[in-house]
Amino acid sequence: MRHFFGLLLGVVVAAAVLLGGGWASQEAVRGAAQGVDPAKDTRMLIALGVMAVVGLLLGLVLVGRVSPLATFVPSMALLAWTVVYVLDVSRAASLVPTGPSVQAELLQAGRGMLMLLSTGVYGLLGVALFLPVLMPSRWARPESDEEQEEEYEESFGF
Repeated sequence: MRHFFGLLLGVVVAAAVLLGGGWASQEAVRGAAQGVDPAKDTRMLIALGVMAVVGLLLGLVLVGRVSPLATFVPSMALLAWTVVYVLDVSRAASLVPTGPSVQAELLQAGRGMLMLLSTGVYGLLGVALFLPVLMPSRWARPESDEEQEEEYEESFGF
């Protein structure tokens, strides 16, 4: 059951990194290009808040004692998309939501995703998210308090 919830959490993390991070990065680039003061522009403040929430979510998933699937799912999505980008740029760009029927905010998130993909940020995050998968302690079930007490008593010969 722990791994099922880890899988669901991995899907949420992947969506947050792709959509939230893409939109926030594009909004930050827009603000920097126009010389906008973040304290006076509400959209810039929201973008900085979204970046902070995405960073907090990534940190909690990396450090917390959750199923490794919570980091495996987004790492595979980011690394696979990076590999597709390296092999065929036009195919990787075709995976981004574009077109006249796409909502403006989603279109902006897509442009941000392309920027993060082309600068290698997704490859970097994919590798960082993959490292917890390699730790065997992440796959094992956490010990209960009773098992720890028995080990403690046995070590003193009681």
